[in-house]
Amino acid sequence: MSRSGPGSDGAGTRRPVVFEMPVRVAPADIDELGHVNNVVYLRWVQEVATAHWLAEAGADLVAAVKWVVLRHEIDYRRPALASDELLARTWVGGASGTRFERHVEIVRASDGVALAQARTVWCPVDAHTGRLKRLDPSVNDRFREPAVIDDARGDAPRG
Repeated sequence: MSRSGPGSDGAGTRRPVVFEMPVRVAPADIDELGHVNNVVYLRWVQEVATAHWLAEAGADLVAAVKWVVLRHEIDYRRPALASDELLARTWVGGASGTRFERHVEIVRASDGVALAQARTVWCPVDAHTGRLKRLDPSVNDRFREPAVIDDARGDAPRG
């Protein structure tokens, strides 16, 4: 599921589209404290990022580009429990050279309370050579709202 995301994040004026997917808490995700273990959130961050890429990138790009993580930052706000139904939301941030920023939020579906927020930095890798790959910044545009044309003035696109 996709919807409009936060405002401009410094990467341009087109707003990122938020991709959303349900997350199930499995019994194995619960630690000795009775809540979801922090490592599980990291798995969810990767799963929603991958799902977003597969949903929006297109078959040719998916076949040509793989991703490696350069950095994860996760802020844990509240614990997730075995009975919670969750949503993982992700949207793109800035893109520069071989660095692509992504944001993820894990929320409780029943009330929308944020349980964790993450910022990750990914690097594209050529699927055939295994080498870092510079992508045209326009790849990031696939994950943003279309530009809006001001019909009244015939202006260039704006966001």
